[in-house]
Amino acid sequence: MEKIKRTKIVDLLKLTPQEEIVIVKGWVRSKRGNKNVNFIALNDGSTIHNIQVVVDLTKIDENILKSITTGACICVTGNLVASQGQGQSVEIIAVDILLYGEADPNEYPLQKKGHSLEFLREIAHLRPRTNTFGAVLRIRHAMAFAIHNYFNEKGFVYMHTPIITGSDCEGAGQMFQVTTLDLNNLTKTENGIDFSDDFFGKPTSLTVSGQLEGELGALALGGIYTFGPTFRAENSNTPRHLAEFWMIEPEVAFNEIDDNMDLAEDFLKYLIRYAIDNCKDDLDFLNQMWDKELIERLDFVVKNRFVRLTYTEGIEILKEAIAGGHKFEFPVEWGIDLQSEHERYLVEQHFKCPVILIDYPKDIKAFYMKQNDDGKTVRAMDVLFPKIGEIIGGSQREEDYKKLKNRILEMDIPMKDMWWYLDTRRFGSAPHSGFGLGFERLVLFVTGMTNIRDVIPFPRTPKNADF
Repeated sequence: MEKIKRTKIVDLLKLTPQEEIVIVKGWVRSKRGNKNVNFIALNDGSTIHNIQVVVDLTKIDENILKSITTGACICVTGNLVASQGQGQSVEIIAVDILLYGEADPNEYPLQKKGHSLEFLREIAHLRPRTNTFGAVLRIRHAMAFAIHNYFNEKGFVYMHTPIITGSDCEGAGQMFQVTTLDLNNLTKTENGIDFSDDFFGKPTSLTVSGQLEGELGALALGGIYTFGPTFRAENSNTPRHLAEFWMIEPEVAFNEIDDNMDLAEDFLKYLIRYAIDNCKDDLDFLNQMWDKELIERLDFVVKNRFVRLTYTEGIEILKEAIAGGHKFEFPVEWGIDLQSEHERYLVEQHFKCPVILIDYPKDIKAFYMKQNDDGKTVRAMDVLFPKIGEIIGGSQREEDYKKLKNRILEMDIPMKDMWWYLDTRRFGSAPHSGFGLGFERLVLFVTGMTNIRDVIPFPRTPKNADF
């Protein structure tokens, strides 16, 4: 007799009732019943939906049934039949149940009741078993797959850039140091700590971005993208910041700022459309439980062109809002780095659609951005989304060797760390552009969640590196 293999619940729910025996394995979400029959709601993580297991108490060992409580893991062998109740088309009549792992109901924290997101963050090792986090993590997976799919279809090369780096892409200095030195026995010189005996022989850190190395790839391969973890040692305890997060960074030779905006808009619409087409059940659940406007907002972004305007035009709109009585917590004047409240006003109240802002003041942007002829602005580009604010930041990169070198000197960036980057402007320089998409901010938007800690399995934030 051929051994019967396990069938995932997502596949079982698509089948028609049959006489053949099926095997399903998963975790118990609930158990109810009477003295004759029990009903077990079983989930294996493959779908938001449970499958109902019907148990005739005269046919299954009583001791096993006593141990089947919420959270227990079981294997069920039985017949797939048409469901007699509402809410599902099929159910399983149990023939045999094997108990893999018990879950003491007095200690298991995920009982059948509502749990706050704050509480679930404290048990991040168990929260993927909830409906909400199962849905979020399946959508996160779908978005990661769609990102690779998009760039592969467009002919981009996936490039792995270093996680350990000797340079600071952003120039902010808020980086996690990497060292093998004995921190209790450091050798110091007149210039500070002696790193000559460290593993790399110099100070190194975890990367804040793969962009600079990505540019090198683009200036050889035409179009590349990175997709990997990045790190910021920024003491920000906000719903929008993490110390460890994932970034997608395409870099494209010969693309100028308009091409960059076109790529960003097409890319975001592709990802959101993919979620709508492939994550319907999970989106329906999140729309019902957490954000009643989620699906409507996703549809709107896909169907409408992003508004494009300059930073200067954006500042004028914000000033007009203030003159009309709108109150902002932070002041508005030309030269400021826009706050989330400013970005969201432009998106949610003024234009009521996604916005791409360009031509920012050079003094608030990174050294590598292409300078405009006015001497005051650079060809920067930020994509602003409802509820999120900035979701993409990018620019046309400065391809002129002298201008880039002077900007590095102006910002006091050590030239010894930038020689290799400057070389690409000495040898066959070309116009090129790119941007960075914060993966968690994308998942925030697509799921309707409001805290970035709830869209990554194990969030890293100040004073928190648990699990």
